[in-house]
Amino acid sequence: MMEPAETELPPRSLPWVRFVLVALFVALDLWSKAGVFAWLDTRPDSLAVDAHGHARVALLGEWFAFMKSWNPGMAFGLFGEHQEILVIGRLIAVTVLAVLLWRVPKKSFFACTALVLGLAGALGNLYDNLFLGNLKQWTGENIKLELGEVRDFIDVYFGIWDYHFPTFNVADSCICVGAVLLFLFWGKDEAKAEQLAESMEALEQSEESLENAETKVY
Repeated sequence: MMEPAETELPPRSLPWVRFVLVALFVALDLWSKAGVFAWLDTRPDSLAVDAHGHARVALLGEWFAFMKSWNPGMAFGLFGEHQEILVIGRLIAVTVLAVLLWRVPKKSFFACTALVLGLAGALGNLYDNLFLGNLKQWTGENIKLELGEVRDFIDVYFGIWDYHFPTFNVADSCICVGAVLLFLFWGKDEAKAEQLAESMEALEQSEESLENAETKVY
């Protein structure tokens, strides 16, 4: 009997492609921050101060608006008084996420997507911390280190509860979506891949058994 032709596996996509996607999301975050802040500076007459003291430009009714906000901490201002701890945590998170993104299998689509978004979000906010403060001057002069604050501009207001959701940016959105994807799908892609591999192995064994039976008949 003729041996079946071996099928070549498609080449595995290089991990650096994932980091190109990370760079694109980081660029989108930085561009949106700079662009919206500059746009708001050109529209001082359009700013309306609400009952909570937020100077904002309403875009979709009162519930969605742009406003300038400088956040020294995380969501809800957490760790705002301890920026050094926050920045160290972000540096560790960036390192861990980068290693995981490099090593995660291609078949883990949702996990890979989550890591791309999470890493991009962490880098976008870390950029503000490191480059909007006095880090450059601090490295060359004997002055107190002042880390930059994160630029937020998306403001969502729920009038029915008279509640402003914490102002956020594109990087925060990436982190949140990535975290949800990790929570929902981490490990499930691998389980499906293992089931597929087991099915293929069982199919190959069945084919071998059939070939052996045919050989005995002939």
